[in-house]
Order: sequence, then structure tokens, then C-alpha cells
Amino acid sequence: MDKSIRDKYEVVIGLEVHAQLLTKTKAYSSDINEYGAQPNTNISVVTLGHPGTLPVMNKKTIEFAVKLGLACGCDIAPNQYFARKNYFYPDLPKGYQITQDTTPICTNGQIIIPTEDGIEKRIGLTRIHMEEDAGKSIHDVDVFDTLVDLNRAGTPLLEIVSEPDIRTSQEAYNYLTEVRRLVRYLDICDGNMEEGSLRCDANISVRIVGAPEFGTKVEVKNMNSIRNVQRAIEFEIERQIIAVEKGEIIAQETRSFDALKGTTISMRSKEAANDYRYFPEPDLQPIAVDEIYIQQVKSKMPALPRDLFAKYTKEYSLSDYDAGILTDTKAIALYFEGVVAHTKNYKNAANWIMGDVKSF
Repeated sequence: MDKSIRDKYEVVIGLEVHAQLLTKTKAYSSDINEYGAQPNTNISVVTLGHPGTLPVMNKKTIEFAVKLGLACGCDIAPNQYFARKNYFYPDLPKGYQITQDTTPICTNGQIIIPTEDGIEKRIGLTRIHMEEDAGKSIHDVDVFDTLVDLNRAGTPLLEIVSEPDIRTSQEAYNYLTEVRRLVRYLDICDGNMEEGSLRCDANISVRIVGAPEFGTKVEVKNMNSIRNVQRAIEFEIERQIIAVEKGEIIAQETRSFDALKGTTISMRSKEAANDYRYFPEPDLQPIAVDEIYIQQVKSKMPALPRDLFAKYTKEYSLSDYDAGILTDTKAIALYFEGVVAHTKNYKNAANWIMGDVKSF
């Protein structure tokens, strides 16, 4: 695309990230929560929504939500209310998901990312809320039929919803990288997008630079890596700008990303909140999250990558590059912490870990 045309438009991006939680059991039942089990083995009458069954809240879900909220500087709601999100799909046996609608557990947080200009940018978080996952429809095993595996149904999720503060595909890449690193540091999600334990939907629109109103939002799904999220956004930006330049109307819709072709494909018109007929979950009482509990969770939190980065650059006089490598994963950071507990030669220790140790 011609740069002069591209520069006429501002891109507005918001991301919705679903993080599957590393709990031993599911969100509202005692079914085992594990990846890779034989299909339809980690299920029960609760997961299947049989009449008369009742959900029981997994307290680890709340603990993990509070952890992430604290790490992102969020406000933690003192009372947790739950709702039913109603829709029909073959892999949703109950016909609804238990979620949080108007009362998310966390609000007003932020994720800080590096930008292409080398400066930091704060991406606001609208909300983080708890919900349960649906099952999985499998389309590529049987030639004629779609198969359904309900092992994933009821798995606890945190949905992390950003403000529309992202302006480029690279910023989206950096944001997702930071979210994944954060949930891994907190040990609440393994962050493996290829296994579906971290999933991302991108909401993308374009508008003339300086326009007061947002353009029509298009949601893109089915991206199984951070790089594919970036590719999907790049394609969608160009597709929308070309359409607007031709005088076409952008449809508010949900599109799927084809990783082989690098294109997005229309799936369906975008649902509105009213389509889901949210109403209060009658089988779960409100749950109080008081300040004492929040402080208990806070006391057990590990050092976060930004804190370690600041420590390594300021106290240990390491370069930004070295500190970035050492805090890239929790395992490397913990190993470095163990080494420097026995030496003050911080630079030599860093070089050894980044060289000899990482090469294994």
C-alpha cells in the first residue's frame, strides 16, 4: 500500500485475551483440569449441565484473578457477582457460560510495553473477569462430521480486555508478549497459544487521522501464535483502508484468520451483548473479596519482570539488553538470582548465563 494513503488513517486496536488457569480442577466442578487427556474423559454431570446439578466456585480462580489484577495495578472489586451468558453451540452443553457481566473482579489496570520509538507506552485495561471455557469442536479428524470434545468445558478462564489504546501490529505483538510473560511469572497460565491455553481476539478499526469517532470495529479470531495475531492485524488494516478508499462500508463482523494464506475470512455478523441475554447466575451467591484476603494474596506473589528489570539495571548496573534477556522468562531470572546470591560479579554472572547456560 502506498505510504501516503496509509498515513491518512489511524488504526485503533483493542485485544481480548483469554488465559486458561493452571488450577487442578475446573471452575465450578471437581472435574480434572488438564490438557491432552483422552476426549470426553474429564467430564461429569456438572460439566454436562444435567438437571439438578449445582456449580461450586473454585477459590483458586479468584486467587489467580486477584494476582493478575495486583500485577496490573487494577482496582479489585470487593464483591463478586456472576452471570449467565446464553447461546447455543454444540460444544456448550449447558447452553450458557458462567461469567461476570457488569461486575468484573478487576478494572482500570494497565500493561506497560516498549514501542518502536524505544519509549514505554501504557495500554489501559478495561477489565479482567472470571469465566468458564466452552468445549472444543474438532473439524479436521473426520471427513464428514465435526467431533466434540468436552474436556475443556468448564475450564477456568480470565478474560483480559484492553482499552482501544493499541495503534500498530507491533504494539499488539509487544502487548501480547508482555501479557504472556506476566501470566507465566505468576504461574497462573502456561501461555501456550498453540495449545489454546492463551487465546486472543483482536478488535480492529481504522479512521481518518484526527477524526473524533472510531471506525466500524471488526473482530478477528482463530490466531494460534503471537506472530499470527500480528499478521492478521496487518492484513485487516490494509483490507479496511482499501475498502474505505473505495467508498465501501465496513461491516461490523467477526472474521477468522487463515494462517496459510495470511488473510481473514468473514465468519458471521458481530454479536451484540443483548444477543447473549445475560442475567444473574441464580446458583452462585456473591463472594466477598476483602482487603485482608487481597493482602494475603499479595504477600505470596513473586517478583515481577518489571521489578527485576529495574533491580538489574539500577542495583547491578547491567545494560537494558542484559536485563531484558535475564527477565525474559521466570526460569532464567530465578537461576540468575540464585547465582548472584553467591557473587557480586553481576556482569560476569549475566554473561555466563546468557552464553554458556542458555546454549544448553
